[in-house]
Amino acid sequence: MRTRSVITVALFSSLLLYGFARDNNYFTVTLKDVEFKVPPGFPRPVYDFKNNKLSPEVFVLGRKLFYDPILSADSTISCASCHQRIAAFGHFDHPLSHGINGLIGKRNVPSLQNLAWNKAFMWDGGVNHLEVQPLSPLTNPLEMGETVSHVLEKLHASPMYRADFYAAYGDTLISSERMLKALAQFTGLMVSADSRYDRFVQGRDTFSTMEQRGLALFRSKCADCHKEPLFTDNLYRKNGVKPDTALNDKGRGMITGEERDNYAFKVPSLRNVERSYPYMHDGRFRNLMQVMSFYGTPENFIPGSAPDLKKIGRLSEQDKQDLVAFLLTLTDKTFLYDRRFVDPFIQ
Repeated sequence: MRTRSVITVALFSSLLLYGFARDNNYFTVTLKDVEFKVPPGFPRPVYDFKNNKLSPEVFVLGRKLFYDPILSADSTISCASCHQRIAAFGHFDHPLSHGINGLIGKRNVPSLQNLAWNKAFMWDGGVNHLEVQPLSPLTNPLEMGETVSHVLEKLHASPMYRADFYAAYGDTLISSERMLKALAQFTGLMVSADSRYDRFVQGRDTFSTMEQRGLALFRSKCADCHKEPLFTDNLYRKNGVKPDTALNDKGRGMITGEERDNYAFKVPSLRNVERSYPYMHDGRFRNLMQVMSFYGTPENFIPGSAPDLKKIGRLSEQDKQDLVAFLLTLTDKTFLYDRRFVDPFIQ
């Protein structure tokens, strides 16, 4: 009986601390904040929150888990260590991901936005559901190097997380399903749909002459793969670059086992591309003009490259500048500066 009383007092104290943090004006999350709305012109999303009912408490739990290095083996790497908000939840510091013990990954960190519209995840499409996507980096020995069972043990041992799970679910059961669904609420609400481009197509903003030329060029040369409004077709294509022999990354072919899929990678969304450098699956290009120079020179493409690349043709210097000017209109400051996505540990 005494043990039960001690546990109850500890839990109550943790809940008080949780409530204090959540009442911070900047970090307070309301029911309105967790409404999921399909933006104008967007297709129907792939992920359905019907089986993962959105609530402020679950979202807050997912946000805390996203920013907490407790998910890694040595408690040094969080999801946000690689998916940095300032970089559109990508990573601009270096071309490849960094993990525990100073280990270097094999791919560039993709930016995160509009994940509810993704049919699959990772550069190779090796994960096909938003709720299980975190398992890949969590268990990757070059990234977080953990096991689900040990993560759950650490969460169980934390009075703070016992209180957080109680607030989110009404009891202190900490399970992998609840952990992953909380993360899915946080990442699934990362919707980017209020860039200058969005306002322009809705008739609420104007483009400069250069931006209009860039949009016309983009639609004629790039939009087959980077389809509006998501700016990706969610398919896997051979992107024309020469493989990095040191990485020996066969991309989609590693998943399907089909030779025709070797060196094919998922077409990334170009939303917030201004912030998500370096570019390509291996981070080989540091800025957008380097990307334009590569794709605007047809002889750069290796044999077997995606046929759609031929449509680009040779780009003049003015073409490159116009295309970059248009791509900058895809920066969504409403999304990038959304208070809901701020690290709760820095309040």
